[in-house]
Amino acid sequence: MSKSEHRFLTHKNSRWHELKYVLKVLAEFIRGFRVLHFVGPCATVFGSARLQEGTPYYEQARKIGAMLANMGFTVMTGGGGGIMEAANRGAKEAGGLSVGCNIVLPHEQAPNPYLDKVVEFDFFFVRKVLLSKYSYCFIVMPGGFGTLDEMFEAITLIQTHKMSPFPIVLFGKEFYQKLYEQIVAMEKAGTISSEDLSLFLITDSLKEAKEHIHKNAVEAFGLNDYKHLTPWRLLLEKRVNRIKNHDFKQ
Repeated sequence: MSKSEHRFLTHKNSRWHELKYVLKVLAEFIRGFRVLHFVGPCATVFGSARLQEGTPYYEQARKIGAMLANMGFTVMTGGGGGIMEAANRGAKEAGGLSVGCNIVLPHEQAPNPYLDKVVEFDFFFVRKVLLSKYSYCFIVMPGGFGTLDEMFEAITLIQTHKMSPFPIVLFGKEFYQKLYEQIVAMEKAGTISSEDLSLFLITDSLKEAKEHIHKNAVEAFGLNDYKHLTPWRLLLEKRVNRIKNHDFKQ
């Protein structure tokens, strides 16, 4: 957390300080918009930065990155190591576009080397908004608090109709079994609806994940007819060079 973010969340500040904070947030949003408007339809992969190369989940994330790139998506992650690195690496190896939205932290997170484009953020909430705004599906690999935070925020936004439904795939049945049991217990207690259990898919199958994403993202949002935004030279905007066209495939 940046010093300004920490101060904002823990102190009563002067009006001038609050104004400066808002302007910093605005600048960060604009910087993110300027890059991510031109990367094409994204699929975002979440997961732990601590699961390194050689672990089964790293290799699965690498295959998922390649799968998404071959489907036609730009693969977006939080830009760090572990699962994020694996997904970006898989996309890059498959000839797809690989993007990272990296959060600046005092430990654990530096941009991985498999990114065609990286946007760095000081504010977690700005990063979360942009990861959701430009994504047509979420793949949630095993991770920690941050991974679950992103997942449940997306589910909540869809549940409350603040965001259009899009595929949320939890990849790793064994890892997420206890969490799923808790969600089922919530449904039985009446704190969520039975329909809410259909807001996400839990699977270990790349084929099932691909079919689910194609039906509920590519077909549902008409991505085969996706029209890319044209950068304005007057605003010094630049198109991100594409390695592979966004021709969505079954």
